Order: sequence, then C-alpha cells, then structure tokens
Amino acid sequence: MLKLWGRTSSINVQKVLWTLTEIGLPYERVDAGLSFGGVNEPWYRAMNPNGRVPTIDDDGFVLWESNSIVRYLASKHGAGTLLPDNLQTRADADRWMDWATSTINPLMSPLFWGLIRTAPEKRNADELEKLRIKMEDLMGILDAQLATRAYVAGDLFTMGDIPVGCFAQRWLALPIPHAEHPNLLRWLERLADRPGFLVHVKQIVLT
Repeated sequence: MLKLWGRTSSINVQKVLWTLTEIGLPYERVDAGLSFGGVNEPWYRAMNPNGRVPTIDDDGFVLWESNSIVRYLASKHGAGTLLPDNLQTRADADRWMDWATSTINPLMSPLFWGLIRTAPEKRNADELEKLRIKMEDLMGILDAQLATRAYVAGDLFTMGDIPVGCFAQRWLALPIPHAEHPNLLRWLERLADRPGFLVHVKQIVLT
C-alpha cells in the first residue's frame, strides 16, 4: 500500500490527497511537518533530504515534490483521464501545474504565512497589500483562461487542475478583499463536485 507522509493542512500534501482520491488508490498517511515533526529525523531525511512534505513510498519507490508525485500517480493510475492522451493537452496541463509553482506560489506563500501564521501585531500590512494586489492580477490571468474552457487544459478535468485548484481555493479562503472573477468561481464550483477537492482542499480550515 502506498504510504504518504504529510499533514493535511499542507497545500502540497492536499494536492497528493486529492489525486489519490481521484484515482481511488488506497494509502496510509502519516502526519509529518510543523507541529508533527519527523521531517528532520535521519530516517526521514534519508527519504527526502529537503526535510519537507509530502513524501511517498510506493512499494519501495520513494518520491518527493508534490507536482512530481501528482504526475507520477496520474501516469501510473490515470492515463487517459488525469494524464491526457493528447500530447498538446498534456503539455497544457503541465504548463498550468508549473505556473502554479513558479508564479503563484512565490506570492501565495508569503501572503498565506503573513495572514494566517503570523500574529496580527507582527504583520507587515504594506507588504501584504502588495502581495494581495499581485495575486489579483494572477487570478485575473486564470479567470481569462477559464472564460472559454471548463478546466485549465480544456473541457475535461486533468492533473493540471489540481495544483492550480489548491492555490485558487486557498486564495479565495484568505480574509482579504477579492475582486470578481466569475469564470474562476464557476470553475471552483465544478471542482467542489469532486470529492477529493471537497474533502481535502475546500473543507480544510486554514491554519
């Protein structure tokens, strides 16, 4: 049985949990990271030298980096669905996964930590406002992409929706003003019909 290390509050672990639900694969999850610890233990660093979550062990094959895990699981268990057969559609899904990591995460991570995991008296309000404005611009890009398609890579749900969906839902849940992005909201409503997104992403309280 596949084993997963990581806490449910981690957005990167949420990607993997959502993927596992999509493919219906049984797994064992072990809490790790932040208050749960474990990630700095020698046995864990032997698996993942970065000391981060998630890490999986799939019958002896150890893998870390959340997007790589999503791609691996989609390739092994979701070929033709999560992993599109069409090469261009697959590249499109890959692009949005990479965009989530390279473009959204550098803004969302400090915005999330500043608003959720930093005491109010220690927050840098000016910096958080700058991040909020930049995130609005990125959500505008995503909203425009979704104006002519149901999902990020076309008319069908793919692995590309998973990382972007996790970030978009977390952004929407932050206690900040949000501009209107009707296409993005309709997409999130579609995602909410998927048990993996609903249970492992939308219903998780930000902590």
